[in-house]
Amino acid sequence: MEFFKMKTTNINITDVFFDLDHTLWDFEKNSALAFENVFKIQEISVNMTDFLKFYVPINREYWERYRKDEITQKELRFGRLKDTFDLLEFVIDDLTIIFLSEQYLYYLPKYNHLFEGTIEILDYLKPKYNLHIITNGFAEIQENKLNNSYITHYFKSITNSEMAGVKKPNSIIFEYALNLAKAKKENSIMIGDCIDSDVQGALDAGLDAILFNESNARVADNIKQVNHLLELKNYL
Repeated sequence: MEFFKMKTTNINITDVFFDLDHTLWDFEKNSALAFENVFKIQEISVNMTDFLKFYVPINREYWERYRKDEITQKELRFGRLKDTFDLLEFVIDDLTIIFLSEQYLYYLPKYNHLFEGTIEILDYLKPKYNLHIITNGFAEIQENKLNNSYITHYFKSITNSEMAGVKKPNSIIFEYALNLAKAKKENSIMIGDCIDSDVQGALDAGLDAILFNESNARVADNIKQVNHLLELKNYL
């Protein structure tokens, strides 16, 4: 796939920060494979299509609540599965749900599907910029995702919410990431899939930002966006 190169909107950019899940690492595809594997091993007889139809939006809602500090990590991990099984009217006890959640988190980072263009754009950007990660995901799991996807070496620093003590869009995590990267906000740009966490969070912290709008959702005209990762060549 070819994309025309335009002059960057900011010639002073030296550091590029990426979100991980839903931006480089194909969370939905890898998540589905992890659940399919866990349910097969544990002989949980649910229809995967029906399960994912409920789980995907429920998971997003739980992550939104977790991002706002309305629930704990433990409540997120248990609740998203409990609510899904309840909607499926699938009888299952709480201890089994907890075990399935643990197994899911064990297998999830073992899958390594990336969005189309990930390796090509990282190869393109790495000689030109310092590349970094800022993620709200859990530290050990995110590290395993990067390692198993063979992309860790592209990044000079990796910041997660457990390290920073806060989650995106809190400006503190961006300040933490900038300090860790030894980067200046006026020379940095954030790329991610979430308008609130990645784009608005970065803008509020003083960084430039680009939305990875893979689903081609309607967004405000003033938001820089790409629908494919290789379109980042239009900006960088």
